[in-house]
Amino acid sequence: MAFRTQLAFARRYARDAVMDRRRDLLSRIAPAPHRPRPAAWADDRLTVSWLGHATVLLNFHGTWLLTDPALERRIGIGRGVVKLGPRRLIQPALRPRELPELDAVLLSHAHMDHTDLGTLQRIPRKVHVVVQAGNADLVRRFRRVDEMAWGQATEVEGVRVESVEVRHWGARMVTDRHRGYGGYLLTRAGHAVLFAGDTAYTEAFARLRKQGPVDLAILPIGSYDPWIQSHASPEEAWRMFRALDAEYVMPIHHSTFRLSREPTDEPIRRFLAAAGRERWRVVLTEVGETWSLPPGEASAVA
Repeated sequence: MAFRTQLAFARRYARDAVMDRRRDLLSRIAPAPHRPRPAAWADDRLTVSWLGHATVLLNFHGTWLLTDPALERRIGIGRGVVKLGPRRLIQPALRPRELPELDAVLLSHAHMDHTDLGTLQRIPRKVHVVVQAGNADLVRRFRRVDEMAWGQATEVEGVRVESVEVRHWGARMVTDRHRGYGGYLLTRAGHAVLFAGDTAYTEAFARLRKQGPVDLAILPIGSYDPWIQSHASPEEAWRMFRALDAEYVMPIHHSTFRLSREPTDEPIRRFLAAAGRERWRVVLTEVGETWSLPPGEASAVA
């Protein structure tokens, strides 16, 4: 079933790439509604900004991390003007040249909307890169690469980075099924952040509760129609968040590329509806927004 789903995606991807090129001649990419100012961020707290799709910039108490960077005009096969694949619906909140000096890049899996080689080419080679098992060959140009299976961990400038289980798949070109996939649990100074990358509904996050409170869960909410086997619906994402018992949630993987059949604005509308009276727990719903957890707030562990 999984292989047939992947093959269907590949065929649709190639067909739609040609159609998208034609539509692009008549449309423009909308600007990001907000613009982060990382130079103004304090180093005594957790601050995050959504740059688009699954790309999140974090200052975790002075350590700068970037998740799944995809900041080019398109994602897909090829480079530059000859790249074939979905075009952005909205500009990234920051360009690669506008990023602060990074300590590490975290890659959840090899899919082209999460591991964009064009964007990675523009990140300095000295940046520490963390990947899931079987993906180190995609980031050979970097000087330090940690490749981890679920449950393994490394350290980045005082931040513990642990690979955690998700429910997804990792092949980049359909046939390279050896590639791993997963999320990351980041911990420092008694605070914790979960970056899920991409996942269908799973009870794995509920099991993370025994490792201590989580301040922020960064969870995907889009691309579920018809890919529900690999991508959680907004309601399922909310259930995973509540099972994790985190304090705040940041929805990602929506509104940036058209990768599935649901309307572009549907995932965030349904997610906020699922939150209901707990809407206050949802942070960063528009590209470029920035949010900080003040020192000592909420779920910090003594």
